[in-house]
Amino acid sequence: MKTYIVGGAVRDRLLGLPVVDRDYVVVGTTPEQMVALGYQPVGKDFPVFLHPGTHAEYALARTERKSGKGYKGFTVHASPDVTLEEDLSRRDLTINAIAEDEAGALTDPYGGQRDLAAKIFRHVSAAFAEDPVRILRVARFAARFTEFAVAAETNALMRQMVDNGEVDALVPERVWQEIARGLMEAQPSRMFQVLRDCGALARLLPEIDCLFGVPQPPQHHPEIDTGVHVMLVVDWAARQGFGLPVRFAALTHDLGKGVTPPALWPKHHGHEAKSVALVRALGERVRVPADCRELAVAVARDHGNVHRALELRAATIVELLERVDAFRRPERFTEFLQACECDFRGRPGYEVRDYPAPIYLAQALAAARAVDAGAVARSVTPDKIRDAVFRARVAAVEFWKQAI
Repeated sequence: MKTYIVGGAVRDRLLGLPVVDRDYVVVGTTPEQMVALGYQPVGKDFPVFLHPGTHAEYALARTERKSGKGYKGFTVHASPDVTLEEDLSRRDLTINAIAEDEAGALTDPYGGQRDLAAKIFRHVSAAFAEDPVRILRVARFAARFTEFAVAAETNALMRQMVDNGEVDALVPERVWQEIARGLMEAQPSRMFQVLRDCGALARLLPEIDCLFGVPQPPQHHPEIDTGVHVMLVVDWAARQGFGLPVRFAALTHDLGKGVTPPALWPKHHGHEAKSVALVRALGERVRVPADCRELAVAVARDHGNVHRALELRAATIVELLERVDAFRRPERFTEFLQACECDFRGRPGYEVRDYPAPIYLAQALAAARAVDAGAVARSVTPDKIRDAVFRARVAAVEFWKQAI
């Protein structure tokens, strides 16, 4: 029985990065022997055990054989005669197929160290094509390891997988899981670029894919291309360290521009309402969590109003505040403003421009919240409460506007 650290822990140590999680592979033993040593079995699809002391996961060396469509269509074989090299051969990328023994010696049968030095994502074997999740993983790694490139032969294999319909077998929850993790990496745009390069983005997120090549008015968008703009927006959100709801809203705020008839380009009148419908449809299809979906809808609908905030009448400002639920959820309103600022900043030359709208609207909210809604409600009959509170808030915002 021999134990090895494998995968991301070895890769990250060799790259000089912090090691967060360690995956262990055990060679030359059986499930019964692991249980006899005090390990607790937890694996459903293949033999995995929790260490009796550290509770770290230890998996028996195994091989896999494709037996059906999708990423669950595998028959797993784990036995004492499965070698470390055989176990490593079923892994996705060479940089993830390096093992380290208890003495620190490395086993690298597929050139992972070479590809780490060359900053290349390269598949280990043709078995890569058996699991469509690996396309998403490579794309996510590209967003994390921003200096790495996908090997030409790996991109060709991923394109072949797309053409063969493998990605169509992915369940929505898994698609969202990988996309969400990629959005939280250092440069999310690289994930979408990798997916575009192999054709997977058009199959998984066609609403995003169709934005590329759609022009916008150059006086407002020096980058012109809507897809390029959206990528600049998500990368800006990542550089600010914003949370997942903000990054998803940044990704989806302009979906409506993808359905503007070409005859109307580069203008996109009414794209906000179209964006709302598309965000909702995408959210349902990919099972996007409610917090991300709701913020994305609000940003898609009202980012234009935020950009025009200083021109809005007091009543229009209060209507906006009510529409985005700012009175009940001020913390979500902060996220809303963050996403709108990402949209503004995601254009060449706009990164350092003055953008007073977020502070302006935050101050307007403070003025409106200073109204004692309870006192207003007690001063009128029940059927007049809503209108009375609204008018009081408008008056407060108007007074504040005149004072600044």
